[in-house]
Parts: sequence; structure tokens; C-alpha cells
Amino acid sequence: MSLQERKNMLLGLTFISPWIVGLLAFILYPLASSAYYSFTDFSGFGAANWIGWDNYTRMFDDPIFAKSVYNTLYYTLLAVPIGVVMALVLALAMNQRLREVALYRAAFYLPSVLPIFALSFVFLFLMNPRYGLFNYVLGLFHVAPINWLGDPKWSKFSIVLLAQLGAGQYALIFLASIKAIPQTLYEAVELDGGNGWHKFWYITLPLITPIILYDVMIGLGSGLQILTPAYILTNGGPVDSTLFYVYYLYKNAFSFGDMGYASALSWLLFIVSVVLAVLVFRTSNRWVNYEANG
Repeated sequence: MSLQERKNMLLGLTFISPWIVGLLAFILYPLASSAYYSFTDFSGFGAANWIGWDNYTRMFDDPIFAKSVYNTLYYTLLAVPIGVVMALVLALAMNQRLREVALYRAAFYLPSVLPIFALSFVFLFLMNPRYGLFNYVLGLFHVAPINWLGDPKWSKFSIVLLAQLGAGQYALIFLASIKAIPQTLYEAVELDGGNGWHKFWYITLPLITPIILYDVMIGLGSGLQILTPAYILTNGGPVDSTLFYVYYLYKNAFSFGDMGYASALSWLLFIVSVVLAVLVFRTSNRWVNYEANG
């Protein structure tokens, strides 16, 4: 390189040096250190003792690990599809030609702006078994009150319901995708004698499948890492019914002082997340349509 090119390169590296330092200090170093500690017996203090694959094989004999996996899969397999349907229904509702539709859009989007811990405390009030709004509505239909967060049968589903408060954020993305569909396609359906259902099934739904894919990918990532609502609302209970995978990882690292086992759990989660992402992308070509006239 010429002298001027070297100066330009050094100048460019100087400008991006904060990002490089952040990448090394907060991403690459934690990844490398957690990979190393996953093969050690390490409490977070002192020296780490190398134990090989023991932390990984220990998972197969850990009943709490199996419980946390089940809880996380239960939550993810319910919250993700329900969230997609909720976001799509809200988007279709917000696409109606009403004078006050802007107010509805703001109201639906507002919960997704609020911090999750604030929403959790609001939900804690709404789900109170004695005076909560949910049981009040059930009482209008003569349904017995439900101990939403204190009954293992309902605790996980309660957190699934809490997740739907963020549907408004994805509903706006769906709405933007719906408005980008050429009106000529809908006019063609009308000329063929189609109704509103035909427009949705043959035009709207196929052309928003890229957004559905995006929603599913984001939902899978956030579902596998669910932590805050369980930490605030139930503390993992009752009877470990809301002890999700990341919460169990957190407790091993910071409550039990078993940083080596927690590192192994984190790497297993990373591998599973990558595999699921690859599988979803590999199968998406069968149902995702990227052509407006396809």
C-alpha cells in the first residue's frame, strides 16, 4: 500500500476502534471464556479446575435441567404461534378504514414500548386470584376463579398470555407489509368473483410470509431465552413450573456459584438456537413467498 493508503487505513481503524474494543471485550472474550469454563469446575472466584465433559454429561442426570427444558419448550411452542396469530389479527384490524384507527394503533403498540418488568407488575395485579381483572371477567360468565400464578397448571400459560402484550410491535410490521401489497392484486380477485376471505388467503397471507418468518425467528430466540417474567412473577415456582432454561442457568451461575455448569448450559442453548434457526431457514423456501406476483 502507498503511504496515503496506510494513513487512510489507520484513520479508519481509529474511528472504528471503539467498536473493535467493544467486540473484543464484550463479545469475543466472553464467548471464549465461557467455552473454556464450560469444561471446568469454576465457582466464579479462584482457579478453575479442568473436568472435561463432566458438565455436559451431568445434564442427562439432572432432573431440574429436564424440567427447565420442558418448561421452555412449552412456553415457546405456545407463545410463538399465538403471538404470530395475535399480531396478524391486530394488523388486519388496524388496516381498517376508521377515523380513530390511529388511536387504536398507538394503544396496541404502547405495551411493547414499556419495560417487561413494568408489564410484569401490571400483570401481577391483573391476575390476582382475589381481585384481579381476569377472574372478574371469568366471574361474569360464572367461571370459578383461577389461581393464575399459584397453580402449576396455569402458571406457564399465564406467562404465555403476558407475552402477547408485545404483539402490537409486530402487528405494525405486519401492517406495513400489508399496505405494501399492490391493490391491483385485490382488484383482480374481485374481478374473478372473490370475497374478503379469498383476498386474505390467496393474496395477503402469501405475500406477508417473509414477515411471518421474521416474527417466528424473533419469537424463537426470545422464547428460548425467557427469564424476566418468571423471575418477577413466580420466582420459578410454583413447584418449578416456571423454572425456564435461562432462569435455571442464571441460578446456577449467580445463586449456586456453579459457573462452569452454567457456561455449559449457555453453550447448549447457543447450539440449539443455531440449529433451530438453520432448520427454519432451510424449510422456509417451501412456504415463504418473496415475489409480489408469484
